[in-house]
Amino acid sequence: MTEHSALAARVPTLSGVEILCVGDVMLDRFVYGEVERISPEAPIPVVRVLRESAMLGGAGNVVRNLVAVGARPHFLAVVGDDLAGREVTRLVGEHPEVDPVLIVESGRQTTIKTRFFAGSQQLLRADRETSAAVGEASREQILKMADMLLGSVGALVLSDYGKGVLSPAVTRGLIERARAAGVPVLVDPKGQDYSLYGGATVVTPNRKELHEATALPVSDEAEIVAAARRLVEGCGIANVLVTRSQDGMSLLSADGAVHHLAAEAREVFDVSGAGDTVVATLAAALAAGVPLPDAARLANVAAGIVVGKVGTAVVYAADLVAALHHSDLAAGESKVASAQAAAERTARWRHKGLSVGFTNGCFDLLHPGHISLLDQAKARCDRLVVGLNSDASVKRLKGPGRPVQSEVARATVLASLASVDLVVIFDEDTPLELITGLRPDLLVKGADYSLDKVVGADLVAAYGGKVVLAELAQGHSTTATIARMAK
Repeated sequence: MTEHSALAARVPTLSGVEILCVGDVMLDRFVYGEVERISPEAPIPVVRVLRESAMLGGAGNVVRNLVAVGARPHFLAVVGDDLAGREVTRLVGEHPEVDPVLIVESGRQTTIKTRFFAGSQQLLRADRETSAAVGEASREQILKMADMLLGSVGALVLSDYGKGVLSPAVTRGLIERARAAGVPVLVDPKGQDYSLYGGATVVTPNRKELHEATALPVSDEAEIVAAARRLVEGCGIANVLVTRSQDGMSLLSADGAVHHLAAEAREVFDVSGAGDTVVATLAAALAAGVPLPDAARLANVAAGIVVGKVGTAVVYAADLVAALHHSDLAAGESKVASAQAAAERTARWRHKGLSVGFTNGCFDLLHPGHISLLDQAKARCDRLVVGLNSDASVKRLKGPGRPVQSEVARATVLASLASVDLVVIFDEDTPLELITGLRPDLLVKGADYSLDKVVGADLVAAYGGKVVLAELAQGHSTTATIARMAK
């Protein structure tokens, strides 16, 4: 078994592990629009807002990544008594796997980071926050809840964004309690004084943070190891995992061993939240009993995947397995994908300025009529996604004798076509849910449909997309072919 295959075999063990995550939760807001003119009031662009979205950021993104790899996180954080705090509470509630303890502190501003985009270009980020340490009542409640939860978890993650939740008193109290309970402590650090993290099992600074904490040069591997050793010896930290962006990672273990891990990313779109992905994957792996060097390798693979996604993204267990089995993170570009992976892929394409088309069908016994439809669809867009009815869906639509070929066989044949960029198998009778998630710029069906009968046509038209009826290649039908075979 290769090293990659051995690591892939460990990924399922992450499912169900319990992790306590404590730290600074944020609300990440994204405002997308178009810029068509310069303001007459000042030399700045005028953004015509088209849509907005929000997601959990900071420690909340660590929790999202824990859920993605199958872990069951307990989430302990502080929010303000404001609209943003209620929005954070709602977003956490969308993840039933999370056991949340969100302490509401009156007079505190829930941290909000708002990013403005025009096309693929980020124009501005506006922050609202309170960085003062939490009050005494909140501090006592955090430590009290930690006492209750540490006995049932496999790891403690401290996600420190310097927004006041992990004050020195809280940080030291949590580490002391975790050590007493025999629970490993992982810290995504902030600031210059790492003595606060004394007793931690692993800290995960990036290169810049390591330099700021030690005032030592960190330009090459030897200097990084020397700086990391300064943290181990001077701050009482057992292990240091340094993330080095395009240069990979370096792990200095408690026994003095050094592991340099080459970067796994093939294409970098967005490094936002990559540190959250690293500490989440590392924590889940350690909680599952994976040795630290292997846990670091898993985290390195996860980092390589997440920077290839757009925005504050997460890495799923399936992403890790696919990347490891293929020994190449470009395997994330394989043509058959889940609906979730497809939504992320199409977001990446749009980030590049590419148009996305969509068509769907059973495609049982692929024939020239199918090829003509797909070629016409691809001619009108940069990337074509094909929604493929699952076996169960085909049976409901066509009868008990169908499909002739399994969904795996049909998906494989479709994925081999140059006109097809992505295949997504869906189990519903119609692709409406899939279309809603992908929001294609172009929806294509055959001319045997009328526009009012095309599923999703009204949705696509409503947000400004196009609906096209492709010409039919006459004389071709799967049903007719099967009938002739039966005779």
